[in-house]
Amino acid sequence: MFHLVFGLPWLVVVLRFLMPLPWVWSIKIAVAVILLIASQYHLVSRISSGSVFSPEFPRALVIAFNVLFGAIVMLAVFQIALDIVSLGVALVNRSFPSVLPEVRYAMGIVALGLASFAVSQAIRVPPLKNVEIAIPNLPSAFEGYRILQLTDLHISRLFPKSWAEEVVKRSNALQPDMTLVTGDFIDGSLEARRADIAPIAALQARDGVLAIPGNHEYYFGYDGWMKHDAGMGIRMLLNQHAVIERGGDKIVVAGLTDLAAFGANLPRPDLDKALNGAPAGVPIILMEHQPRLAKRSAAKGVALQLSGHTHGGMVRGLDLLVARANDGYVSGVYQVGDMQLYVNNGTALWPGFALRLGRPSELTLITLRRAR
Repeated sequence: MFHLVFGLPWLVVVLRFLMPLPWVWSIKIAVAVILLIASQYHLVSRISSGSVFSPEFPRALVIAFNVLFGAIVMLAVFQIALDIVSLGVALVNRSFPSVLPEVRYAMGIVALGLASFAVSQAIRVPPLKNVEIAIPNLPSAFEGYRILQLTDLHISRLFPKSWAEEVVKRSNALQPDMTLVTGDFIDGSLEARRADIAPIAALQARDGVLAIPGNHEYYFGYDGWMKHDAGMGIRMLLNQHAVIERGGDKIVVAGLTDLAAFGANLPRPDLDKALNGAPAGVPIILMEHQPRLAKRSAAKGVALQLSGHTHGGMVRGLDLLVARANDGYVSGVYQVGDMQLYVNNGTALWPGFALRLGRPSELTLITLRRAR
């Protein structure tokens, strides 16, 4: 069913865009076959790599698949819009208007251009985004405290070692007080990604690098990845917390396992366990990969929740659907009761849909302020 759904845009493009063009049949068939293969990118990945989450093709081929797949989806949307307009004209004039081939050529060029731009925005090393969060009763020693949030790195053939090295270089140049990685480090097995993820060990911050798993860690050997990440000097908070001290002041940073654990017979996210033994009256910053249970976190007294997972919705318009699957939280700052939630657009995203239009990736520097 998954692969059939992704084949529907191809069907629209072939029947309503390609077939009316004044081309010889051999060319139409050849183009249709190429587009069919591109539309089944995830099936090809599954057959050749064993997983739709980790295409193990050369990076250039992963990029080409995403460009063509994105162009098919956009062209299908354009064609449906054209058909709706044509239907409206037909209702008025009682005959369907003829569409010049040049109109379809223009649609194809725009769709391919937009898809190429969207992929380029998705695979770049993200620009810096500065965010200020005001927290009630923030201890004075933590006024101006700077947290770098990385999330949804999805280190893979699309985001390889060279990309990770540049992310680490830019991250360390910011000299954050603390770096938090809120899940989805990788796409791929430990054997496949060992070299690509190695640069992450060089992340530096005054109070250390703390992290949690995302749902993708559960798809590629959760236990092995947790041990490997910890071995890189990253403190994994698996339903645990850390107390950060400056002088006599403190804040608590807690982390949860991911909701994907429910289907994997692994430790499920447990906020009560994570906060057990935490000092009372201290602001709590919670790392939770998926944002949809933010109301529960607010009810437990969390001051700030940092999440990812949604990739910001990736494309304007599509973000409305992504929000529905995440209790309305998709990108940016939300006030949830007395808690603030920040949903990060992601440092990278899943290689299976590597397009961004209007929802840019981000290297996120969060500065804490005391609410007045």
